[in-house]
Amino acid sequence: MVPLEAIVPAAQNNINTQFILLEKGKITWDGQNKMCLGLVADKTAAVHLQLWGEECEAFEAGDIIRMENGIFSYNKNNLVLRAGRRGKVEKVGDFTMEFVETPNLSEVKWVPDPNNSKKYVQHSVISPHSRIFPPIP
Repeated sequence: MVPLEAIVPAAQNNINTQFILLEKGKITWDGQNKMCLGLVADKTAAVHLQLWGEECEAFEAGDIIRMENGIFSYNKNNLVLRAGRRGKVEKVGDFTMEFVETPNLSEVKWVPDPNNSKKYVQHSVISPHSRIFPPIP
């Protein structure tokens, strides 16, 4: 399991991690597909999680979720963590997990690594917290 702070954008389903779902947005439709965004975090960072189809109803705020073979990439100009077609998400517990809300990796501008064009590095912070889900007071 990798901590969220260690994930970087890539076109590979290779992220195995665990986090707590802090908030879940409303369900919307993308054509015939149901989708919703969530804010997830672990003790190192936060990130936006995209849920599709039945995943939208499978999880609620406070759920601890394990992701296998996830992907952190752009979808419609939003940088999101998601299971994708090859990955898997499952609930493994609830309510008892240490977390932080910053940095939010979905709110970081990433650029190609000058030493390796197949990798990305952090360039600048767009916002210190989620612009979709305001900080928990």
